[in-house]
Amino acid sequence: MHKTPYTLFFKRLFDIVLSGFGIIVLAIPMLVIAIAIKLDSKGPVLFKQKRVGLHKKHFNIYKFRTMRTDTPKDAPTHELSDPKKWITKVGGFLRKTSLDELPQMFNIFEGTMSIIGPRPALWNQYDLIEERDKYGANDVPVGLTGWAQINGRDELEIPVKAALDGEYVKRQSFLFDCKCFFGTFISVLKSDGVVEGGTGEIHKHEQEARQ
Repeated sequence: MHKTPYTLFFKRLFDIVLSGFGIIVLAIPMLVIAIAIKLDSKGPVLFKQKRVGLHKKHFNIYKFRTMRTDTPKDAPTHELSDPKKWITKVGGFLRKTSLDELPQMFNIFEGTMSIIGPRPALWNQYDLIEERDKYGANDVPVGLTGWAQINGRDELEIPVKAALDGEYVKRQSFLFDCKCFFGTFISVLKSDGVVEGGTGEIHKHEQEARQ
C-alpha cells in the first residue's frame, strides 16, 4: 500500500474525532436501543465476536445483540432451519437498518477499527483472509464500512469481495473514503446486499458474522 499523509496520520485523526463525536451525539439513541433489546428478549445488550484486524491481529468486535441467547452458537445463520426464528423482533429492525453496528464506534475510537476499510473477517474465515493476502488487504485498518460493503455486501462471493478490498487498498484516499462513507447511507436505505438465510455456501461466513 502506498503511504500518504492521509493514511499515516489524518485517517486516524478523523477516526478519533468522528467516532468520539458519534459516541456523544448517539449516546441517547444507543441507550434507547439498549433498553429496547432488554425489553424484547433475555440476554446481554452487546454481542462480542473475535475478528481479524490490521496485520491479522485478533480483536473483539462489538455489536448490539440481535439474536436470541439460545441460538445455536456454531451454526451460521443461513444453515439454521428457520433463521428468522432466532432473530429477535428488535434485532430484525437493527439488522435491516445496520443500527446493530453502532457499538463499533467504540472499536474505532480505541483504534482496533477505522470508519472506512475492509470489513473485519471472522478469526476462522481462512478463505477470505487468504484471498485478502493476495491484495495486501490484511495490511490496512479494517472498517465499519467499505468499498465491498457498498458493492454487494452479503451477496458477494469470497474472491469478488477480496478483489474489491484490494481495489480499496489501491485507491485509498480521503476522497475515496468519502465516497464509501456516503455510499453506505444509500446502501442502508435500499437494504442492498442484505441476506438473512439461504442455502448457498458463499454466504456462510458473512451470515455468521452478522449474528
